[in-house]
Amino acid sequence: MDRPIRKVTGLLDAHAPRPVYERFPRRELPVNDFQTVPVDETYRDVILHHNREYQRYAVEHGVYFSPVDDDEIEYLQYIHGLFDLMFERRLIFPPIPQPRRILDCGSGSASWAIDVAEQHPECEVIGLDIYPYPMPEDLPANLELQIDDLNSPSTFPSNHFDLVHSRLMSGGIHANRWMNYLTDVFRILRPGGWCQMVEIYFNAQSDNGTLTPNHALQVWSQSYIQSVQPYKDPRAALRLQQMLTEVGFVEVETRLVTLPLCGWSNDPRDHTIGEASRTIVHRMLSSLCAYPFTQVLGMSQTDVQLLVAQARSEADNPAFKVANQVVAGSRATLLMFRQRTGSMAMRGSGLGIEACLEMDT
Repeated sequence: MDRPIRKVTGLLDAHAPRPVYERFPRRELPVNDFQTVPVDETYRDVILHHNREYQRYAVEHGVYFSPVDDDEIEYLQYIHGLFDLMFERRLIFPPIPQPRRILDCGSGSASWAIDVAEQHPECEVIGLDIYPYPMPEDLPANLELQIDDLNSPSTFPSNHFDLVHSRLMSGGIHANRWMNYLTDVFRILRPGGWCQMVEIYFNAQSDNGTLTPNHALQVWSQSYIQSVQPYKDPRAALRLQQMLTEVGFVEVETRLVTLPLCGWSNDPRDHTIGEASRTIVHRMLSSLCAYPFTQVLGMSQTDVQLLVAQARSEADNPAFKVANQVVAGSRATLLMFRQRTGSMAMRGSGLGIEACLEMDT
């Protein structure tokens, strides 16, 4: 039977003039047969760990080990700004002149979803995240925020979205869920639909090889990889192209782009990007490790703080020339006709963009 979406008010208290939805049940529903319920209090409950707030549901279920407080929201907004700078203000790379429906997986602060909704006012944009972050009061009317755990099968109907945006999900998707997650994305995209992806592989190394395994940045990187396993796959970024191809996507291509962690580059554009990334790297080194380093690896808070301080100092040192590698590529669903190919440059050729941001050489 047909049941319209029912709006649920007051779910984010004074922070949310617009409703948030929780989708259920976990089965595929026909179009216009979505059902929503008030957000369960378990999704909103937080715990305090070394003066940072974490979602209780996320840490107790091994879903997400990063904070969800105001500092984290600001950090996510900084990341969005950095990507905006890197991609030259391009929010959507595939050639979709008039998208009808867009899904943002792991929307977080909803910065990307808000910008896309404002850029495409006739498009229905849905932001999906496991935590009901506080939102600004002037959200676009065509933006809808929903709460769900992306480790569960998607409840969206098949052949529904023109674009699925998935960014920084390696910290949230379970290690054994990745193939099913991408299969869900494939299913809910319409024929000819596209997806943009951004993932980070946290394995910092220097451009000139001067950073050794004994340096704090490498100790931090290896400790992080150890601390999130076996819950997560910290190397998922390196396998995106293979996984996307295996689930049925075509026109999958990738490329590497250097992202300096500070302004050491002599190239004016890379220098600007490096300067912009410095603040983000400082926050990232602290935000990502505070919970797993202490709770999983058993490190003391004092040792964690010391390691983070040393890692920040090395990231700031232009002599190390520490850089991230951006793996950019495209992927589209199977078409009735062959998608036009073109260069990998971000200029609206026949290719979209699927990027995984790596700290590796």
